[in-house]
Amino acid sequence: MAGRTDPGSDPREPAAPGFALPPDAPEPLGNGPGGYGRRVLRERTPTLITEVRDRHPYGPGQRRALDALREEIASGAMRPLGEGAPDRARWDRWGAAYFGRPWADVPFLWWESYFYRRLLEAVEFFTPGPWFWVDPFEYWKTAELRDATVAVPAHRRPAADERQALLLASLWGNQADLGFLFGAAGGPAASGGLVADDGALVWSALDAGGPDHVAVVADNAGRELLADLLLIDHLLHTGLAARVTLHLKPHPYYVSDATTADLVACLRHLAAADGEAAAVERRLSETIGTGRLRLRAHAFFCAPWSYHHMPADLAEEFGGRTLTIMKGDLNYRRLVGDLAWPPTTPFAEVTAYFPGPVAALRTLKSDVVTGVDAATLSSLDASGGDWRTSGTHGLIQARVST
Repeated sequence: MAGRTDPGSDPREPAAPGFALPPDAPEPLGNGPGGYGRRVLRERTPTLITEVRDRHPYGPGQRRALDALREEIASGAMRPLGEGAPDRARWDRWGAAYFGRPWADVPFLWWESYFYRRLLEAVEFFTPGPWFWVDPFEYWKTAELRDATVAVPAHRRPAADERQALLLASLWGNQADLGFLFGAAGGPAASGGLVADDGALVWSALDAGGPDHVAVVADNAGRELLADLLLIDHLLHTGLAARVTLHLKPHPYYVSDATTADLVACLRHLAAADGEAAAVERRLSETIGTGRLRLRAHAFFCAPWSYHHMPADLAEEFGGRTLTIMKGDLNYRRLVGDLAWPPTTPFAEVTAYFPGPVAALRTLKSDVVTGVDAATLSSLDASGGDWRTSGTHGLIQARVST
């Protein structure tokens, strides 16, 4: 479980990639003129900085730091962390090729992760004092959870229908991404359907058993994490998994990414609900207590790298799982490398490096996508909509053989 430690407390870090990209791997997405990543940089990021500044009674130093960060992103060169940052040496190594360059000239995956580290620096999140470990995004996460309903499938449904409903709820819960909403014209529209559906592969891997240990790499807190917890409870309660490891972020990240504190808030939300939701909370709390549901908050989940760079201990964990379920858009980008793959490139091909069976549950909020068949791609492109980035379309993809 995550503790109140500095971001550099874990000495392990991704060094050279442990899993090489194909030699013909396309260039990273998002840093070209007019690209999606540049729009996030120019529109969503300054809006988020302003909202964080305005929603908190920060002092003059924090306000100046937030204003300076906003100005640096708009017209300046990317600078390193301040000298007092506990992880300054690590980020200096990681960012040696990027510091001094305009933010827009840095790969999307890298600069977006670094932005959230810089925002935490500006609000003195890791600095001992009155704002130490105060989540700058808690305001939005609490409001979103307060309005969340708990939709537990009725147990009178056939088992196959119930488990598919839980899988789809976990998938579409990913629409509740608070970071996605900053700078957007309203929230995501209703579902536009699945662009790929490997749901049958997911269930075949779980039905087959094996190590009987499933990993779930969480994305957002609130509604999405509630849906994830219902799915996890189903896996444990029905015996599809003897154990589950739930991977959370070690500190606030990407606005709504789930931390241990957010997990606790979701469990309390379930406990306060009526009927089966409260029973789910009791079962989950018991399984945490017995170790059947294990919480993990590895430092790598807040690093600016794809899973090709994951450290050996994390790779070993994933290699020993029946299935690793990756939730959300950022985990998908990290899984396939945030590269400009032709959309028809097979998902199994681009994830062949991953050390164990893996599945992705994601609503599309960025350009990268793989594993879409040619007919579906043609239809989506002909629709004229921003199906890759609007959050209206989803996918279930899996590679279950290693």
